[in-house]
Amino acid sequence: MNTPWQRRAITLGACLSAPFSASLSAEILSNPAISLALDGYYQEGERPLDYRDTGFGLGHTELALSATIDDKFYGKVTTVLESFEGELELELEEAFIQTLAMPAGLSLRAGRFFAETGYLNGQHLHSDAFVSRPAVYRALLGNHYFDDGIRINWVAPTDLYWELGGELFDGAPLQAEDLDHPETVGVYHLYTKFGGDIGIDHSWQVALSWLRNENGQGHAEPHDHVEVAEVVDEHEHAHGARFTGRDLYNLSAVYKWAPGGNYKYRHLTLSGEYFYLNAPFAEDSDPHEPGILATEEHEPEFFDGWYLSGVYQFAPSWSVGLRYGEMNAALWEELEEEGHFHDARIREVEAMVAWHPSHFSTVRLQYVDQRVTELGDFDDQVFTLQYVMTLGAHGAHQF
Repeated sequence: MNTPWQRRAITLGACLSAPFSASLSAEILSNPAISLALDGYYQEGERPLDYRDTGFGLGHTELALSATIDDKFYGKVTTVLESFEGELELELEEAFIQTLAMPAGLSLRAGRFFAETGYLNGQHLHSDAFVSRPAVYRALLGNHYFDDGIRINWVAPTDLYWELGGELFDGAPLQAEDLDHPETVGVYHLYTKFGGDIGIDHSWQVALSWLRNENGQGHAEPHDHVEVAEVVDEHEHAHGARFTGRDLYNLSAVYKWAPGGNYKYRHLTLSGEYFYLNAPFAEDSDPHEPGILATEEHEPEFFDGWYLSGVYQFAPSWSVGLRYGEMNAALWEELEEEGHFHDARIREVEAMVAWHPSHFSTVRLQYVDQRVTELGDFDDQVFTLQYVMTLGAHGAHQF
């Protein structure tokens, strides 16, 4: 039986090796795969930086169309419907083309797509094991970061899975407020991934990334009192980072166990990520105002966050999960005679149980115990009942 990484190598080989056969039928080329992922919920309580309202709501509902264009290209379009503060919103999430036949393990993607920063960001929300992304994702990536740009990546011809990639993006979702002349190419992103198998039962992946945001630094003026709660309230939706800066670093690690390499009946997934964001304000900002870049006598401001997650499928139709996460912001505040750092923080403990009678349907009950500091008043406990149902084509999820 092929291990998870062997199966992934076979898939990559099919996509990145020799061109498709000339006998590729017109029926395949002219009939795109269409899928609809329905996300509905009832939530008791409110979470910071999250787009789900209290009560009944429409979550991240996706309508996707994808197809092989010819023997050289693949294309996909994904639109999203969701409710926010009583209004129904429509957004274009993906619209890209992907090469299929470049030599030497190379691949190109252009259009609108998910950035490959972190483990979760490259995945669709309906494939998550929990109702919402961790707090650090909601704060630093606007829940999930997708943008207009181009990507080139290379998969090494080695037994150990090794991928290198670079991306250029417009950067609007990660842009700081009140920039007069933003750069046309706002985001430069480099990443690398390593992965492999340990016998038949175990597999792993580790990734590193650095995202340079040329438009991420704000330019606060004297007497502008920048409070964290005000930054949160200024944004009307989750798709846009609450906190921006110059450099965003990520380290992620994933471990999976499945007896005999068969994920259908029983498996365990352990994952964790750490994000560090520095230099939120430009050097020409006033160093004596609250929330502005600290003076040379103090450490500069930063934001960071992390999470650890464990999900165990103990039966073919049942899974349980536990996740702990934090998002931290260190802000300098100048008082009458001296200053000090004050912390804004989100701490979350999440527990869920999910019933998934098939690959196409999931019903999830989740409980969150959260502690929020300097970000406004939120409920200490949040309960959510969610369903995610997929109609039509449903490809395999990423590792």
